[in-house]
Amino acid sequence: MAMDLRARKRVLLVMYVAVFGVLTTSTKEATGQTIGPIFIFGDSTMDVGTNNRIENCSARADHPYYGIDFLGSQATGRFSNGLNTADTIARLLGGYDMSPLPYLALVEGGSNFTRGILNGANFASGGAGLAKGIGKQFYGQVVSMEEQVQQFATVQGNITALLGASKGNRLLRKSMYIFSIGSNDLMTYIFTRPMTPEQFVINLTDTYAIHLKNLYHMGARKFAIISIPPIGCCPIARSLSGGSCTDDTNSLARACHTSFESLLNNLSSTLKGFKYSLANTYNMTMSIISKPIGFKNVTSACCGDMTPQGLSDCKEGVHLCETRDDYLFWDAFHPTQKASELAANALVFSQDPDFVSPINFGSLRKA
Repeated sequence: MAMDLRARKRVLLVMYVAVFGVLTTSTKEATGQTIGPIFIFGDSTMDVGTNNRIENCSARADHPYYGIDFLGSQATGRFSNGLNTADTIARLLGGYDMSPLPYLALVEGGSNFTRGILNGANFASGGAGLAKGIGKQFYGQVVSMEEQVQQFATVQGNITALLGASKGNRLLRKSMYIFSIGSNDLMTYIFTRPMTPEQFVINLTDTYAIHLKNLYHMGARKFAIISIPPIGCCPIARSLSGGSCTDDTNSLARACHTSFESLLNNLSSTLKGFKYSLANTYNMTMSIISKPIGFKNVTSACCGDMTPQGLSDCKEGVHLCETRDDYLFWDAFHPTQKASELAANALVFSQDPDFVSPINFGSLRKA
């Protein structure tokens, strides 16, 4: 007899955990005195399968050639040839083999949900933005940052119900909250330009502040922020501008970083116990593009064909480079597994304030 839909979903979740070995953090470890779980928010740079579970969503990476270098060449929903930045950051911070499970996968787990969230969750959704409507006009249904925070509220409520208010709040204060979002807001602005660039940066920063404060009031204290990279140099941008980086897009990314830095400094001064680490992915990426040590190609996509409209989607049948580690970019927008690993190592361990400040992610984890 065929399994019903709920049973099939539970089997898939068990297979996901068994095959990929997502977590090694135990509940006892997570509720101890020295470490808390990791919660990840963001867009496609951090999505590890959220969008696979959303109906009417076209921003998906659950098909070849995505995942070609993942275990078993599985297309897991990561916008990468293998692991993404969320995976490597979680592993380097300790207690994880790769990113925590997607929140929606934990929901599918039913009775295992409460136990699962004690090991953290990944809320990131490809196409999402800080503003609620971002991505939906291009990709259909995605999980905005506002909705990701609402999902975390469910997690927070379940943790405090399970452990009690005192232990639950202590666990949440010891946890790490990682964010990589804003690029889709910037790209949408570039195409629509409904306001001045200065007002866009102000609005985006104010929206970020609302989300961070909401999480703070739910117990979050350790905020690791990955700012907007030079998306004007990604392959799709180059394909639409004759091969060069687009300066107006990149200047906005730099302005957003400066504004985020001021915001975080202010929050750390006004909110008791608020700690942060801010990654300057603009500087990190441009340092590789200007001096591509370890890469042979820092301009083109490993997966995709040129079309009159720019660069095609990465899918089975398009051009696929043979040596993925030679490329900085995997597809039109996203880094390769190798590039993600280099970025994660810098975020967790670098002492260079041009890359991450005022402390790195590793120091924030221990704070």
